Amino acid sequence: MKQREFEDLVREAVQALPAFFLDIMVNVDVQVRRRPTKRQLSRTKLEPGETLMGLYEGIPLTQRVEYNLVEPDIITVFKEPIEEACATPEQVREQVRQTVVHEVAHFFGITDPELEAWGVY
Repeated sequence: MKQREFEDLVREAVQALPAFFLDIMVNVDVQVRRRPTKRQLSRTKLEPGETLMGLYEGIPLTQRVEYNLVEPDIITVFKEPIEEACATPEQVREQVRQTVVHEVAHFFGITDPELEAWGVY
């Protein structure tokens, strides 16, 4: 898939979020990158065989105290790992949507164990 097409899928997934979420998501930059960097990989707790498809880097809403004059939080969606995990364009679209929702949940302070317990992912 061309980079522009993938970026459009990410944009669509963000725009599909409920408006009240988007209103709260101030100072958040959503990016598309080819693959995670070594630094990004080293900061995650991936189990063997797991793939990093997206990453939230920042201070979750639930942990903010005196939050001003800070760099934007960053949500990064990784193109190649998603494409490698998917067989069809429809699967890529759905995985992008799931990845965006997952990383936005982290922005709101929701952890991976909580998402799993709720049956979200």
